[in-house]
Amino acid sequence: MKAYVKAISYYLPESVLTNEDISNLFPEWTAEKVASKVGIKSRHISGEDETATDMAFNAALKLFDEHGIDKSDIDFLLLCTQSPDYYLPSSSCILQDRLGLNKHCGAFDFNLGCSGFVYGLAVAKGLLSAGIAKNILLLTSETYTKHIHPKDKGNKTIFGDAASAILISTEGIGEIREFVLGTDGSGYEQLIVKNGALRNHCFTNEFSFDEEGNILAPDYLYMNGSEVFAFTIREVPPLVDEVIIANGLKKEDIDLFVFHQANKFMLTHLRKRLKIDEEKFFIFMEDVGNTVSSTIPIALYEAMKQNKIKKGNKILLAGFGVGLSWGGVVITY
Repeated sequence: MKAYVKAISYYLPESVLTNEDISNLFPEWTAEKVASKVGIKSRHISGEDETATDMAFNAALKLFDEHGIDKSDIDFLLLCTQSPDYYLPSSSCILQDRLGLNKHCGAFDFNLGCSGFVYGLAVAKGLLSAGIAKNILLLTSETYTKHIHPKDKGNKTIFGDAASAILISTEGIGEIREFVLGTDGSGYEQLIVKNGALRNHCFTNEFSFDEEGNILAPDYLYMNGSEVFAFTIREVPPLVDEVIIANGLKKEDIDLFVFHQANKFMLTHLRKRLKIDEEKFFIFMEDVGNTVSSTIPIALYEAMKQNKIKKGNKILLAGFGVGLSWGGVVITY
C-alpha cells in the first residue's frame, strides 16, 4: 500500500526574539553579525507556560481548519518531541484526548530531533503498509529554547520554537517513496542536555566557559558546533547519493532539495559540496530559525505556498543532527 503526504500546517508561538534583542543582551554581537553568521533574523519563542504539547495541539487544529480534515478519520497519532510535558505518560496520549480523537486511535511519542520528521514519515509509511492505520496524524513539536541557558548566545541565535502537523494517508498530494536512515550513537555527547533525566537526575546549576567564551552548563543544551558540522559534512553528502540510488533516480531527476534548516552557513556549505543549483535548494529559516524536527515540514509548506513545488516534481528531504542520526527520502508530488 502506498503512503502519501495529504496535508501540512504549522504553528509558531506569539513571542518573537529578534537579532536586535540578542544584540541588546550581548552587545559584542551586532544584529548584522548574527544574520550573516546563521542566516536568521528572528525566531519565535514559546511562552513561559506553553509546552510542546500545547504547540502540537495548536498545529493540529490549524491542520484541521486549513485543510477541512475530519478528525474522526484519524486512526493513529505520532508525536516527535524532545521536550515532553512529562516523563510519563506520553504527550501523544494527552493530545489524543485534547484533540477529541477516536479512542481506537493508536498514539505514541518518539524522541528524535533534527532527523525526526523523516523518521516520522518512515514510521507512518510502515503503519500504512502493514494495514495498521489509514490516516496518521504526524506532529513535530519542540521548545528547545527552554533548554538554552540565558547566557548561551550561540544557541540562542540559532534555535526557535515551533510545531508542525502532517496528515499521512493512502492518498494525497505527495507519494512517500524509499528511505535511507542512519545512526552513529558514538557521537551522542556532541548535542546533549546532560542533566535532568535518570542518568543524571539532579540539576546542579553549575556552569563554566570554554576558551572561546562559550558557556558550558550540563543542565542546559550543549552543542559542539565544530563536531556537529564535521558529522554533517561527513554523512549528508553520501546520504543524498544513497537516497537517490534507493529511489532509482539520478541527481538531475530531483526538482527540489529540502534539508533540515540547521543554519545558513551549514546549508550553503552542503549545497556547494553537493553541487546543487541554488534554484533547486530551498531555504526557509530567516524568520523562524532552527525549529529542530519542524524545519522540514515548515519548509515544505512554504515551498508549496511559493509555488516551488509543482505536480510531478520529485523532492528530496534530508534530516540530520542530534543522536547522532540522519535520514532521507524522496516525495513525488
